[in-house]
Amino acid sequence: MTETAKTKRQLHIFLLIAFGLTYLMGLLTWYGSTVQAEMSVFPNAQMFYPAAGVMLAYLVTQWKDPLLPRWFYLCFLLVTLAMLGLCVLSLAMPEQTATLYGQSVSLWTVLVQYISIGGSILLWIFLLTSGKKRRGAYGLGFRRWKASLFCIFVFLLLYFGRGALAYAMEGRPGAILDILGSSDALIYMLIQPVNFLLAFAPFLGEEYGWRYYFQPILQKRFGLKGGVLVLGIAWGLWHVFLDFFYYTTPDRGLIMTVSQIITCMTLGIFFAWAYRKTGNIWVPVIMHFLNNNLTLVIADNYSVEVLENQQVTWSMIPASLILNGLFFGMFLLSKEFREKREGEE
Repeated sequence: MTETAKTKRQLHIFLLIAFGLTYLMGLLTWYGSTVQAEMSVFPNAQMFYPAAGVMLAYLVTQWKDPLLPRWFYLCFLLVTLAMLGLCVLSLAMPEQTATLYGQSVSLWTVLVQYISIGGSILLWIFLLTSGKKRRGAYGLGFRRWKASLFCIFVFLLLYFGRGALAYAMEGRPGAILDILGSSDALIYMLIQPVNFLLAFAPFLGEEYGWRYYFQPILQKRFGLKGGVLVLGIAWGLWHVFLDFFYYTTPDRGLIMTVSQIITCMTLGIFFAWAYRKTGNIWVPVIMHFLNNNLTLVIADNYSVEVLENQQVTWSMIPASLILNGLFFGMFLLSKEFREKREGEE
């Protein structure tokens, strides 16, 4: 197999899993919304698909490569299959419950957490024992930590700055300080490093697919800036079934999809900036984790149910475009996205 043929085969496998499987499971997401199944299983599982596509592609085409982190990849694919199985079972037995902290909750919510935590622990073991060379050869290395910590710090400043301005636009300029000063917020934020270590797998699931694999391909085809924008649109549309049947109700699904594309394009720009600046995939992984989990802090609501059935309106779109564009989209103008001229290295 020539190098070109191998590259094309890898891309086809990635697209089949990252998008084909996502949209196939999207039909089950629609069905689950009609039978009142536990819908949180589906977005958790979907986060694994992009990286699963990359890893399957490499396992199929580069199995003999001695630097391939086979056991890490195989473990990740097994965890992905387990998450897929939970999606199917949650539709077959939607009323199953379990007791957690003395409360009756969906069995599938509990199992998702167990698989995510157990899978993350196993993945850390396989990743750390794979060796520095294997990690580095396949974009999993830990590198440039000074620049990495700087990017994460900038992200947090911008993230909370966006929240502060959003509250100010609503006529509550001091709300963000009250929220961040509460004991609930402080305790929640202090435990996030531990939470990341125990549940990093789904965030690697997206970023390893989007930033490590797909972004360079699109940038080669559309340019440094164009590739990031195309990826942002694709990433936004990748959420379409969740936008209609999880994050909000079907009658507001189109609004949520537009909002999702804006968010994915602007956050995608910042994640791409950080990744290009550091070459460390763990930076966008950590920032993706923070973005999703700190939403509860900004909303001042520590129930994950705040993510479901959101009441979005068209009037929210301009504010979303301005806020996300101002705080994250502006990084498209940075030097990391300047096209190289002929003769430059």
